Amino acid sequence: MTKSNYTKIQLSKLLNEKKGFSITLSRKIIDDLLEAIIENIKKNNFNLKNFGSFKILNKKARIGRNPKTKELHEISRRKTLSFTPSKKLIRKINNN
Repeated sequence: MTKSNYTKIQLSKLLNEKKGFSITLSRKIIDDLLEAIIENIKKNNFNLKNFGSFKILNKKARIGRNPKTKELHEISRRKTLSFTPSKKLIRKINNN
């Protein structure tokens, strides 16, 4: 299994090939889509029908340890993101 990460440019080229949009327009569409998703996630949990839901998790501060030096340090509180795929997406992945 090979690991493949897409860049915005690769997605733009894919959109160009599939739908015939120019690379510039494709890049603008992808940038606007990602910006809209990020803004909605920041406001509240975000559910994209037939794809999945994004949820903000608040992590508390805790004590961590460097495994090499055994030195203790505080890991600050932070927000993290959780993604749960929809059942329809899972079915599509499993059925290829």
